[in-house]
Amino acid sequence: MSQIKIDKILGSRRLSNYWWATTILAGGFSFFSVGLISYLKEYSNDISILNNNNILFVPQGAVMIFYGMTGILTSLFLWYTIVFNVGSGYNEFNNTKGLITIFRLGFPGKNRILKLQYRIDEISALKINIQEGISPKREIYLKTKDRREIPLTKVGEPLAIEEIEKEAKEIASFLKIKIEGLK
Repeated sequence: MSQIKIDKILGSRRLSNYWWATTILAGGFSFFSVGLISYLKEYSNDISILNNNNILFVPQGAVMIFYGMTGILTSLFLWYTIVFNVGSGYNEFNNTKGLITIFRLGFPGKNRILKLQYRIDEISALKINIQEGISPKREIYLKTKDRREIPLTKVGEPLAIEEIEKEAKEIASFLKIKIEGLK
C-alpha cells in the first residue's frame, strides 16, 4: 500500500466557467454595441448596422452601454481567473513524513500560493458537512485538535453524497482517523 495519497483539486478551468465567460462577453459586447450605435445615430443618420430605430440614446442606449460594460468587465474577470487557474491545487497525505499538505493557487501577487502543512498527529478527525436546500453544501474538513476546521473539498458543484462519503472514508482509513458527521 502506498504511503502517499494525492488528491488533485480542479480550479477555475472548468467547462462551466469557459461557457459563462464566453456567454457574458458576447452578451456584454452586444449590449454595448447597440448602446453605442444609438449614441452615434444621434449625430448621423447614415448608421444602419442594426435596425434599432426605436432605441434612443437617453435613456435606453445609456443603460445598454452601462450593462454592456458591466458584462464585459465581469467576463474579463472570469477569463482572468481561468488564465491563472485560481483555486487549483492538491491535497497530499504523506504517512511516511506524517504530514498533510494543502496547496492552492490564488490570484497573482505576493499571496498567490497558499500552502498549509499539518502533522497527522495534530488532526483529531475528518468532518463531513452536508446541507441541502437552495445552495447545497457537501464538504469535507480536517478537524484539528485545537478545533480548527480546514476544508479539503473543491469549491463549485457539490458532489453526490455517496462520492463525498466514499472520499471521506478513503482519507480517514488512509490517515487512520475517525469521521464525524456520517449517519
